[in-house]
Amino acid sequence: RGRPTNPKVYGEANASLAGAALLTRAFEMVALRSPGVPPDRLLQVVGELALAAGAPGLVGGQVVDLECEGKQVDLPTLEYIHLHKTGALLRACVVSGALIAGSPQDLLAALAIYARGIGLAFQIIDDILDVTASSEVLGKTAGKDLAADKTTYPKLLGLEESRQRADALVAEAKAALEPWKERAAPLLALADYITTRDR
Repeated sequence: RGRPTNPKVYGEANASLAGAALLTRAFEMVALRSPGVPPDRLLQVVGELALAAGAPGLVGGQVVDLECEGKQVDLPTLEYIHLHKTGALLRACVVSGALIAGSPQDLLAALAIYARGIGLAFQIIDDILDVTASSEVLGKTAGKDLAADKTTYPKLLGLEESRQRADALVAEAKAALEPWKERAAPLLALADYITTRDR
């Protein structure tokens, strides 16, 4: 943030190649550089990453996002976009550690609920900050979504209802981890940070 992007510095082609290299590096790290982890668990993580990065996740969400630019979008479509972009990758990050650890299904289900909540809340706060924060504070151009005529949560719901929705999603995420109490403290703190951040 606050610095020229990869495409500006190195060009579009090199930026695309860097993205492809980093994506494949993730699979390399899981498949070839995870000593001592049972292969069946690593296979599950590879599957999670593939779903999150591919058409069912980030790529699919981005396609719908591009198709919706300049159009009026309803709330279910907006949530679809963000659950498949930000949300899919967050879910993979949250769930992968638990898969590697061999966690039980009830924890995996709770973590999926948690990831959904913080993923949507993160995006709502991002949309709010795009409207309310300065470019200096954000470290990126404020008002970019408005200029691109993108549908955002504040545009659909207004600032106050957007804030309430983010708070409710974080509360739902934290409630999913209640059975794990103090062991979930780092994840609970992360959820709180999402709604209090200013950039």
